[in-house]
Amino acid sequence: MNIVFLDAGTVGEDISLAPIADSGSLTVYQSTAPSEIPSRIRDAEVVVINKVKLNRENLAGASRLQLICVAATGYDNVDLTYCRSRGIGLANVVGYSTESVVLVTFALALNLATRLPSYTDFVASGAYTKTNFCNLISPTFYDLAGKTWGIVGYGHIGARVAEAARAFGCRVLAYSRTPKDGVENRTLEDLLRESDFVSLHVPLTDETRGLIGAKELGLMKDGAILLNLARGAVVDEGAVAERVLDGKLLFGCDVYSQEPPSVTHPYTALYGHPSVCLTPHMAWGSFEARERCIAEIALNIQAFERGERRNRRD
Repeated sequence: MNIVFLDAGTVGEDISLAPIADSGSLTVYQSTAPSEIPSRIRDAEVVVINKVKLNRENLAGASRLQLICVAATGYDNVDLTYCRSRGIGLANVVGYSTESVVLVTFALALNLATRLPSYTDFVASGAYTKTNFCNLISPTFYDLAGKTWGIVGYGHIGARVAEAARAFGCRVLAYSRTPKDGVENRTLEDLLRESDFVSLHVPLTDETRGLIGAKELGLMKDGAILLNLARGAVVDEGAVAERVLDGKLLFGCDVYSQEPPSVTHPYTALYGHPSVCLTPHMAWGSFEARERCIAEIALNIQAFERGERRNRRD
């Protein structure tokens, strides 16, 4: 199999691509500009991508292409309708990043709940050394124990977040398309009203786009913490920024409707804000998660060669 990886740089230089190379003849590009896609995939039988967008225009000349492997769970960057019309298979990877996303979900939550940057800055600036008292307890921070954690999207990641939240002593609520066993199910509106923490773990679909808008944000408790580990467009980003700037919301986010955000993105007004923790879409990418991702891609290719359907979305 002639395999082309168009944006291998997105999975990190510290990760070996040997499992994929063992599956065929591998050509690796660290990054690929939109104008370079057609020529680079012209003779490919398998194309591996992470962030690169594939559509009718740039796939038209890839006459030998049989399979697209996405190095992610989401595959909204591929024109699936066109791929189906051409008989091009599409395989993603699932479950590889669960532990990594859970880790960063709580890193964001704990950062905001403890107001940790204010305290580390107090020490790093030398202010602590100059004080004549032994400690600092401002800004105020609170325990997680006894709080209510609402989870929007109760799949593999949501369920693991629930386990971790319970370990911290939180009561857990869930909102999902179908009620889940072993958790208190709520409507979205009731979950938002009752929760001190709300974490988002849903895919981006027509139903979830703009799921959390100004109306929904208005239902949340003043001072609640909202965490978006789903997709940027799941929330109304302008409404989120406005509520943070009004002093009514603490916000942690790893995803954006435009990545990277432009200088006019609503969140640029939040850069450096003490009630905000923003990260550059890295929650999926622990070393172990990226190793699992590459291994899963290799298994998808090998299954395709055997005529088997594995993690197929076409």
